[in-house]
Amino acid sequence: MQAASPSDVAFDPAAHGWTHEPEDGFLGLVGPIWMRRDATGTRFGFVADRRHANLLGVVQGGMMMTFADRGLGMLAWEAADGRPSVTLSFDMQFMGPGRIGTFIELSGEAVRRTASFVFMRGLVTSGADALAVCQGSWKVRFDPPARAV
Repeated sequence: MQAASPSDVAFDPAAHGWTHEPEDGFLGLVGPIWMRRDATGTRFGFVADRRHANLLGVVQGGMMMTFADRGLGMLAWEAADGRPSVTLSFDMQFMGPGRIGTFIELSGEAVRRTASFVFMRGLVTSGADALAVCQGSWKVRFDPPARAV
């Protein structure tokens, strides 16, 4: 896989107030996943580069799903008062292609929360283009998850 070159990237998230934490594991391979908190809520984003492309030259659906699962999962943790939550179900309907070289964003919300579950929905966009809608359920954990070594 080839990393993004400067000509691939039209948007610099850091210059626009987005932040990210270094990731180990799988997200370290496909990220960074950026985050921004403001008056409209918490949003997530990633710069689509050539390593995210499928055979048609647009963002691979699995990347879009990974990204949205991560973002909604983080929002589920917030909705569960900071308790870890794990994905039970996740569903995505694609509405348009993610273009390489663009910044893709996720906005999401908790639809319902119980003591043990959080139900989420989200919208994936790039600029004014809606790319996908998604929804899922997360199980609130009451014991700390084991960390990978």
